[in-house]
Amino acid sequence: MGKITDALKKAAQERIGRLEKVSHIDEHKGKIIVRKIKDSKVDPRLVPYFDTKSLISEQYKILRTNIVALQKKNPMRTIVMTSSIHSEGKTITSLNLAITLAQATQKPKVLLVDADMRRGRIRKYLGADSHVGLSEILAGNGTLDDAIFQLDVDNLSFISSGQVPANPSELLDSEAMKNLLRDLKGKFDYVLIDTPPIIPVTDAGIVGSMVDGVLMIIEAGRTQRGVVHRAEELLHQSHCKVIGHVLTNIQYHLPQYIYRYL
Repeated sequence: MGKITDALKKAAQERIGRLEKVSHIDEHKGKIIVRKIKDSKVDPRLVPYFDTKSLISEQYKILRTNIVALQKKNPMRTIVMTSSIHSEGKTITSLNLAITLAQATQKPKVLLVDADMRRGRIRKYLGADSHVGLSEILAGNGTLDDAIFQLDVDNLSFISSGQVPANPSELLDSEAMKNLLRDLKGKFDYVLIDTPPIIPVTDAGIVGSMVDGVLMIIEAGRTQRGVVHRAEELLHQSHCKVIGHVLTNIQYHLPQYIYRYL
């Protein structure tokens, strides 16, 4: 989620000895990465999967709390995750949020769908071997039961993007996609949908108009304000409801009186 101060890293390292699932914390390009003791194919950037008490996991819990709070006013069961441009941390954010939602006390049923049928990466980040995905479902070459897979996280399921089709936008803008979303809302409490960036392609706008809300992922210090405004214009033109923004790669300092409680 961003660069952590030296004091914060020290506090995190002291906490590692008490964790059963974590062996060490590496620093890679200023980011804290939690790794599992046993060999795991899951990407180490999925921090809540390995360490639910880490500082990064706490940030996702705050995001979870904000999403749950929206439920009091309007149903927010289907949410599209998108960004303005590529490489803003959208897919990693989607995965970490999905894991954190599934870890809530209420144990909601959570599904994360990889709707980036151009460059889908969820299967790669999870180290999963899934041969049927969203493209097969929408093209009528696979069923929902064939496509859904799980990790060892209770109440959390995934659908990969599938093979790259010749017409991803057309598949998303179809009755099959609308029927699929209707079916998923009846089976899961939360359906997160990871889509491509909105500026290069129209996919996020298509799916965003079918769901309850859209979360914009923005990389702090990289994505210019004008680019974000353009992305929001495209979403509004597609009749999407932007419910919030998530900043990634934030640089901040946490004083000792905050992190001492961790």
